[in-house]
Amino acid sequence: MADYFQYIDNVVSLKLNPEICIGCGICELVCPHGVLTVTGGKAVLVARDRCMECSACARNCPVGALEVAAGEGCVRAIINELLGREGDCC
Repeated sequence: MADYFQYIDNVVSLKLNPEICIGCGICELVCPHGVLTVTGGKAVLVARDRCMECSACARNCPVGALEVAAGEGCVRAIINELLGREGDCC
């Protein structure tokens, strides 16, 4: 796998519901940073912090197993850091 940029740790809004995932692999195909892979017939987040919150995976998931608030994770983290907040950024 190629080297990828990693954004701010633990701030990505990306969520995966494996219970409704059908393992079609579309998310893996459309993700520009290799965040997801299909293993054992289900999508798996393998590099969550690489997510740039572009929403390609969520927009293309035929069953709605993925959810992402485009661009919000990093923005929230930066604002909270500027305000001196610690802990859960979101």
